Amino acid sequence: MKNRKAALGFIFVTVLIDVTGLGIIIPVLPKLISELIGGTISDASVYGGWLLFVYAFFQFLFAPILGGLSDQYGRRIVLLIALFGLTIDYLFLALAPTIGWLFLGRIIAGIGGASFTTASAYIADISTPDKRAQNFGVLGAAFGLGFIVGPVIGGLLGELGSRIPFYAAAGLTFANWLYGYFVVPESLAPENRRSFSLKRANPVGTLLQLKNYPLIIGLLIALFFVYLGQHATHSTWAYFTQENFDWSEVEVGYSLGFVGLMIAIVQGVIIRPVIAKIGQGKAVYVGLSFNALGLLLIALATKGWMIFAIMVPYALGGLAGPALQGIMSSQVPANEQGELQGGMTSLMSVTSIIGPVLMTTIFHYYTDPGNNIYFPGAPFALATILAITSLTVAYRSISRQGH
Repeated sequence: MKNRKAALGFIFVTVLIDVTGLGIIIPVLPKLISELIGGTISDASVYGGWLLFVYAFFQFLFAPILGGLSDQYGRRIVLLIALFGLTIDYLFLALAPTIGWLFLGRIIAGIGGASFTTASAYIADISTPDKRAQNFGVLGAAFGLGFIVGPVIGGLLGELGSRIPFYAAAGLTFANWLYGYFVVPESLAPENRRSFSLKRANPVGTLLQLKNYPLIIGLLIALFFVYLGQHATHSTWAYFTQENFDWSEVEVGYSLGFVGLMIAIVQGVIIRPVIAKIGQGKAVYVGLSFNALGLLLIALATKGWMIFAIMVPYALGGLAGPALQGIMSSQVPANEQGELQGGMTSLMSVTSIIGPVLMTTIFHYYTDPGNNIYFPGAPFALATILAITSLTVAYRSISRQGH
């Protein structure tokens, strides 16, 4: 594309609106689940884990198909399908009379849930090799900014009713679909497209195709442990803070907004000079080290105010993701970027199948009144171990290739 900066701006806005819609529902989801099942926050966390499981399972099956289709037909059409599916999901959540409706909505969202995957392939399309990691950082900054605005809005709207934020998320996501339809241009040039292959467009086929790139396989294993550990935050944050610090939906929203602010600063401002100075490999090591430290401190936090101080080292863990993506995307040709991002999404989905149920079950076990040990931070303790494991694997893989 002739104007790379304009294209980067288009996709930044798309991801920002998408993540804002997602962030809106996080603070109030525990309350909605509790109302539908008539249970406690600890009980709701188990259902929350299974809702994430259903979404991830269907995303795991369909992300490689959508990734392969985007390599043939372009990124734009796949992005529009994903956003429309997410709009329908939010409406199901808003109107749900029973817990079963929540599961149906999550299935629809999982089938079309390729917006972030396609955005990553879009970034790879418009980036030169030396700018890929930095541009993936811009994607991360959009994610962070969305989590500044979304949870705060969700927490405030949650005061008006547990379903109001879901209507807001549906409206925002549909507005994003309109923006994508009328504004966002196609990024994949015709000469860089490849024919769709059903054999390759499945989770196993996609990952097997990447076996030709040894460095990518090693870093995918490292990412597996990182993604799995992230579910301590993604799957239990609202439950953890409400249980451990007795926070309201508004306070949960503010805390996530602060997390988003820190991540936006790291990935939008800090990551560019850091990678330019120390390189992508060392940025991975530094980021994963801060990630492990932040998770450990969250596990041990006893007062709500501590969380805001801990977010500084935790957010610096965001240095690792874009650097890892930059290294991996530089290993494959232009006509396989969609397949790579689809494979990474499949890997994320595997951890999202395992992670939410694992983390929420651990949380429920250590917050159950019938258990002798009370430790709400247990999921974050496990995530710390996973982050250290990821650091070890990444160091061995990168050092062998001399990055």
